[in-house]
Amino acid sequence: MKLYPLQFEPILKERIWGGTKLKTILHKPITSTITGESWEIATVENDVSIVANGLLKGKSLNELINESPEAILGTYVFAQFGKQFPLLFKYLDAREDLSIQVHPNDELAKKRHNSFGKTEMWYVIQADAESRIIVGFKEKSSPEEYVHNLNNKTLPDILNTKKVNQGDVFMLNTGTIHAIGAGTVIAEIQQTSDITYRVYDFERVDSQGNQRQLHIDLALDALNYEKIEAQRYYPKTENVSNEVVHCNYFTTNFIPLNGSIQVNKNQTSFTVYMCVDGDFQLVFDKESYRYLKGDTVLIPAALTDFQLCGNASILEIYIS
Repeated sequence: MKLYPLQFEPILKERIWGGTKLKTILHKPITSTITGESWEIATVENDVSIVANGLLKGKSLNELINESPEAILGTYVFAQFGKQFPLLFKYLDAREDLSIQVHPNDELAKKRHNSFGKTEMWYVIQADAESRIIVGFKEKSSPEEYVHNLNNKTLPDILNTKKVNQGDVFMLNTGTIHAIGAGTVIAEIQQTSDITYRVYDFERVDSQGNQRQLHIDLALDALNYEKIEAQRYYPKTENVSNEVVHCNYFTTNFIPLNGSIQVNKNQTSFTVYMCVDGDFQLVFDKESYRYLKGDTVLIPAALTDFQLCGNASILEIYIS
């Protein structure tokens, strides 16, 4: 199987809080005015990415991994996860506030759902003037204080709200209570998991007048009640992979590309590039592939030497 940089059909998700910025800012082919998510690379059950370009067009990511696991995933990733693709890549458009929620850790998720936990990070692509997010508690809390405020519908009062700007990064370890606020477009990198415990939804109802399901009891022992600092600050040196986040589940670098750089990889991990501004070309094996803002590309681990050229802001993600 001859491999090359792979793009996938976006898996578009309507959400009660979604809007139209995935089309106007990131050029996604949405047809709804409440599209909240574009899953760029996914192998969640019933939501498996399909190749959109080249000779392998129409094949699923799972098919490719089954045929050539080490060539796609990398030797280290395959040794760690077998034939599972361990990450999920998304863009989100929050026209309204998302629910306040928390994700369980690996141990709880395995026990309750036979799933990975959901450690994730956010990169803010666009934010309206007053856009905010919720990340963690203002001060160290407790199950008793949390339940008291939940019952009194005052939970937001004890949570840490931060104003956000383009380029801000937040690392959300499992157990961190959080919510994306209205007016933000975000690139999200996370473990392969769709497990979310929704704890507060601002008393919203859907078009049928129903409130969405909450998971208050499940969240109680999933929460981290300590005060945390989720924001990450990082260098932005041109034409260099600047480390933003390094954790057990992924490494994310920020590349402010202005010109061209040569990239040399080993075969231990796949690499994913998310173009969060501008446009660039990737030159591999005398072929040139062009990517625009909002594009996401998977570089199979077997591709070790290539060039990036253009003027763009790029997130580079791999596992190490």
